[in-house]
Amino acid sequence: MRDMAGADTEREVGRMDKEVSGRRVVVGVDGSRSSYEALRWAVRYAGLVGASVDAVAVWELPGLYGWSGPAVDMDVDEDEARQKMSRELTDVLGDDAAGSVRTHLVHGNATDVLLRAAEGAEALVVGSRGRGGFARALLGSVSQHVSQHADCPVVIVRCRER
Repeated sequence: MRDMAGADTEREVGRMDKEVSGRRVVVGVDGSRSSYEALRWAVRYAGLVGASVDAVAVWELPGLYGWSGPAVDMDVDEDEARQKMSRELTDVLGDDAAGSVRTHLVHGNATDVLLRAAEGAEALVVGSRGRGGFARALLGSVSQHVSQHADCPVVIVRCRER
């Protein structure tokens, strides 16, 4: 399990910076339809600009606001959670595309982790959950916050209507 104080978060996010010296696109994945649309967009864009893709799933303690990893249960061990994330990426992208995406499952505050992961990135891509008005004012919005504080361009992908 990840250290609640964030030591592992820093180590995991720091690894993203060192793994690839070229262009990279960071995408936040939280198990929602809009995050899957963001993932698809990030993979297409990365292909156009010759970048790699880092898919980052972040989870916090239950009861705290923010994104959770793809259906991650706090009682599930880390290996199982990573396998679940890998299966979900394969379901969304197919085997070939999913195999080219590096995955990172990180415990921490979603906004902080995504901003840190996006340092030096070509772009940060997140989904929009469509919260509006009162809910956004009350709970805050990861996509809104990263769009205002990231050091790289931010793309917010809305979920297509079915």
